[in-house]
Amino acid sequence: MNRHISPDGYRVDGPAGQDDETGADLPAIVGRNLRRLRTRQGHSLDRLAKLSGVSRAMLGQIETGKSAPTISLLWKVATALGVPFASLLTVEKQAGTVVLRRDRSKVLASSEGRFTSRALFPFDSERQVEFYELRVAPFHREDAHAHAPGTRENLIVAKGAIEILVGQHAPVELTEGDAILFEADVPHGYRNSSHGEAVLYLVMTYVETVG
Repeated sequence: MNRHISPDGYRVDGPAGQDDETGADLPAIVGRNLRRLRTRQGHSLDRLAKLSGVSRAMLGQIETGKSAPTISLLWKVATALGVPFASLLTVEKQAGTVVLRRDRSKVLASSEGRFTSRALFPFDSERQVEFYELRVAPFHREDAHAHAPGTRENLIVAKGAIEILVGQHAPVELTEGDAILFEADVPHGYRNSSHGEAVLYLVMTYVETVG
């Protein structure tokens, strides 16, 4: 598998070779998309750095494909640009039926693999709805930055038990079969409160118009 590991432990995994769904190196794809989205909105690197909190030097390295960005960093940039997360991972659109084989999935992992996010949709276009499988190791807590205004998360627990933490609200405990819908434009987190791995399915909905 191709593996791009970032300094803070996040990585992007994918199948080996150039015949996977992206057909190219992921940092290069992110770099091209970032430059396209930035210039389309008329932002300089300096301005985007101020909006996102990501340094100009790092943005430049990402645009040239010299740096593998972290999940956290990509969220910051996507939020600053007001676009869905997957917009930075988009490749050429595929027509017709698309089959996503489990053993060829793109997996984002953090905390030394204790939290993983698998995309259940092709990175073929900008979209307002994204679908993910999340896996959380026993007793692990994963915190997420606030997403773009209006972003909502709809989760269902397929296995195990989980606590959802949203802003300053009290944690919500969920067990297998329970679902929750919440505003994800505030800091939030997922905490596995059980001895076994928790498996969640997430539908992410953005309010921004895609195009």
